[in-house]
Amino acid sequence: MNKTIQTVESAAAGSAFLIENVYPLIDGGRFAVKRIAGERVEVWADIYRDGDAVISAALVWRREQDRDWRREPMSHHGNDRWYGAFVPTEPGLYVYAVEAWTDEFATWRHGLERKRLSGADVTLDAIEGAGLLTKAHGVRQDAASIILRQCEDYLQTGEVAPLLAAELSEAMAESQSRLDVTRSPLFPLSAQRDKARFSTWYQMMPRSQSAVPGQHGTLRDCIARVPDIGAMGFDVLYFTPIHPIGHTRRKGRNDSPIATEHDPGSPYAIGAAEGGHDALHPELGTIEDFRALVATCLEYGVELALDFAMQCSPDHPWLRQHPEWFKWRPDRSVRAADDPYPDIVIPDFACVDRIALWNAFRDVMLFWIDHGVTIFAVDNHDTAPLPFWDWLIRDIRRRHPEVILFAKSFTRPKLMNGLAKLGFAQSFTYFPWRTRKWELEQYLGELTSYPERDFYRPNLFVNTPDLLPFHLQGGEPWMFKSRVALAATLSGNYGVYSGFELLEHDAIPGREEYLDSEKYQIRQRDWNQPGNIKSYIAELNRIRSENTALQQTPNLRFLGIEDDETVAFVKQAVDPANTVVVVVALSRHAREFWLPLGDVTVDAGRQRHHVTVLENLLTGEQSRIEWGGIRLRIDPDRDPVLLFRCLA
Repeated sequence: MNKTIQTVESAAAGSAFLIENVYPLIDGGRFAVKRIAGERVEVWADIYRDGDAVISAALVWRREQDRDWRREPMSHHGNDRWYGAFVPTEPGLYVYAVEAWTDEFATWRHGLERKRLSGADVTLDAIEGAGLLTKAHGVRQDAASIILRQCEDYLQTGEVAPLLAAELSEAMAESQSRLDVTRSPLFPLSAQRDKARFSTWYQMMPRSQSAVPGQHGTLRDCIARVPDIGAMGFDVLYFTPIHPIGHTRRKGRNDSPIATEHDPGSPYAIGAAEGGHDALHPELGTIEDFRALVATCLEYGVELALDFAMQCSPDHPWLRQHPEWFKWRPDRSVRAADDPYPDIVIPDFACVDRIALWNAFRDVMLFWIDHGVTIFAVDNHDTAPLPFWDWLIRDIRRRHPEVILFAKSFTRPKLMNGLAKLGFAQSFTYFPWRTRKWELEQYLGELTSYPERDFYRPNLFVNTPDLLPFHLQGGEPWMFKSRVALAATLSGNYGVYSGFELLEHDAIPGREEYLDSEKYQIRQRDWNQPGNIKSYIAELNRIRSENTALQQTPNLRFLGIEDDETVAFVKQAVDPANTVVVVVALSRHAREFWLPLGDVTVDAGRQRHHVTVLENLLTGEQSRIEWGGIRLRIDPDRDPVLLFRCLA
């Protein structure tokens, strides 16, 4: 066996303390725990040493770039478990650690009191305690006064009582040497603004916002739509790529490999003679129009999010300016992405000049940040290596801690987890394919369990430009309402792609993809056409904004309803106290059921009480709870969702 040889000298110089089982912690401190700036971060740890010496502990923390530490005391919870808390006041990257040391004066005091109880003489012990007072240093004025007064009282009276005063113990706790202080490793924490936890996304294709049939939309057309989007309760307006589109191997309508001269191409084929990732498509407008759009969004309480796609068209200026950033075939043609994406090229992130390539993508993001963008949805993030994302996220957050990055694409679960650990504030999920009760309970159970809840923030999109789930292809209003209600209430972050509110559901047969997708053509819509569910979505979003329980994801618990086609759950927020119960029908038929609430409690007057009343959040009607539950009826054709606030 290989064992490290330890000398008696190194062993004797080692720490007397073990600091273990620190929480929160991701993979032993390799990745940052995620929290919200301005909110209390609790830290727990097992701290112990040999013998019966009295231990003190502290939580030390600072911003990553700062040099000075801040300190918060830790308290003993029991069985060598300690806890403390700190508040990262601003978004940014932080580090924290746990310190432990022997409190000499408290240890002396504990030993003396035990001897007094046994009737033993404590004269010499008192002298030793007084000697400890003379070693106090670095003392605040008020603590120094207490130490001096108690020491003089002892010397004048010879009584031990002045040395046992509680105020003296408090003064000495911060005024004595900590010869055996032990510090844990440093652990990272990422504090983000509240939008990372609670946001409501509306995705749209800017070129399809014109009211004139066949006419390319502009940013001014987008500005005209902002009031309507804000009125529905969305606070993030998410654009597909807005850059010039390549002509080489451009795709036609419905993903046709051959385009006509009038086909606009896919906005994901980024780059043409007019520019690349830092340019606007010329038909959308100017950078002044873009600034006006950002200002209008803020006026209506909406933030603009941009797609950040890690790909180029074969016509992107970078291929001419930096051919070394791409892979080339023996016939000197650039290597395109695998089918079905011949119209895009993936940069070679491992090329010889990769430092310049990495910096170029970083500079693109900084360019749009300088123009008012604070949220980016990263498309095809799996085309770039993990070290790139680790570096980019840290670099951007050091410069702009307010920026939120959303890992939009879905891939293998462990890779999605890994990207979240690297720092993406929000992540796409498998929610669109979780339709049955057991699937929802199992999947959301995974996302809200430890350790996932400390690093993975799900953003539940109900549809996307690439995805029209099979369950929406029937166009049934109750199903659209059921799915948007599930997304809006299960997660603090959710989103829809434009057209959802109009119940758009025409699909390519046998595929989860829109027929006549606006990825390949320009579309116009009547945004107020009959049958839309805009008011329903607005009401859901109003309820979300008024109930803090629905503005977070982790504090979620499913309730046991004996009906496989009805799912029920309770969500709770602590500050301010708010408890909401949600029931959603997963099939169309009307039914009655028993909703068990016997173990659901609410905070009332800083005490927990069982729920006695349910208040309907849509109608305001109140119903009393009897026998630990209530019998309810749900008719999906009227409304597939029941929403209640719990009252004591």
